[in-house]
Amino acid sequence: MITRISSLGSAAMVAFAMASFAPAIVSAQPVGPAVPQSGIVTAKSAYAMTETITRLKKDIADKGIKFFIEVDQSKLAADAGITVRPSTLLIFGNPPLGTLFIAANPLAGLDWPVRLLVFQDEKGEVWTAYTDFGYIARRHEIKGMDVAAFDKASGVIASITSSVSAKTSSASAR
Repeated sequence: MITRISSLGSAAMVAFAMASFAPAIVSAQPVGPAVPQSGIVTAKSAYAMTETITRLKKDIADKGIKFFIEVDQSKLAADAGITVRPSTLLIFGNPPLGTLFIAANPLAGLDWPVRLLVFQDEKGEVWTAYTDFGYIARRHEIKGMDVAAFDKASGVIASITSSVSAKTSSASAR
């Protein structure tokens, strides 16, 4: 009985300690004022879906970035008998840069290579969306890397999405 009470007391102390630290982890704020807590950055495109994808892929190629795959999520859904608005995932990256993050923490491979979503909203407007690199660094607790690597990755993705961004509206978090 004493052993059982001791075990319950230990479990309660561990639960209390975990609860005490959890809010600090969850409430970590993303770097930069334009990045929402979710870490997802969106920008409205000035072009239709097909042209947006074509322009993005051209900009990726022009920058010498390796393009891996284009996943037409709406086609995959249609093949499964499900209707979704147009949605395409572009996967690309710069292995010498991206693999640094994986070397720092293998779990960063969940977010590398870069994923850029192009989707159409309920109004028919086309958007781009990606996960902020500072958010990715915090998510995977990547430490000991030069901040310049994250800044470089952030600058590149911002440049790519700006190649299609609507000039009349702010390219901000949705």
